[in-house]
Amino acid sequence: MELLKQRILKDGKVLPGNILKVGGFLNHLIDSTLMKEIGKEVCRLFEGEKINKVMTIEASGIAIACAIASELNAPVLFAKKHKSANVADSVYCAKVKSYTHGNENTVIVEKEYLSADDRVLLVDDFLAHGEALRGLISLVNQSGATLIGCVAAIEKGYQGGGDSLRAEGIRVESLAIVESMSEDGVIFRN
Repeated sequence: MELLKQRILKDGKVLPGNILKVGGFLNHLIDSTLMKEIGKEVCRLFEGEKINKVMTIEASGIAIACAIASELNAPVLFAKKHKSANVADSVYCAKVKSYTHGNENTVIVEKEYLSADDRVLLVDDFLAHGEALRGLISLVNQSGATLIGCVAAIEKGYQGGGDSLRAEGIRVESLAIVESMSEDGVIFRN
């Protein structure tokens, strides 16, 4: 998606530790116009798939998932990283390692919100090693729902997560695939 790539080049920052900071428009301060265009593009990519649920992990993927869900006229379900008092005991759960935060979370979804009748599109802001999407895929599989595919706003192609998922037959659409990055800039895969 050319608009997203241009925004990354203009406002993204490459930080030490192989981190691409896009907080100024994608996952901290959110550009609602860009989100709307992301929603339209994903809707075009998955046209005719009869998606009835868009799912992500809290928190950075929620805005992107909402933009996509709005275009698909579907609800957003997000996996929670912490079980709170208002969450039922009947949950699906999966362990997820965070590349950015360097920790592991057990993410949960209440069983009443995800069922075998659902046709699910998974969403993440970044796809690096694929751990977040693998956790979400586990939740979908536990529920018996149908996985339609996965969407990442930005994929770090050189870290292999997207290619690994694709090799397993999972549809993965990334709106911008970073081939390499350094303090000199970002290079995208064609």
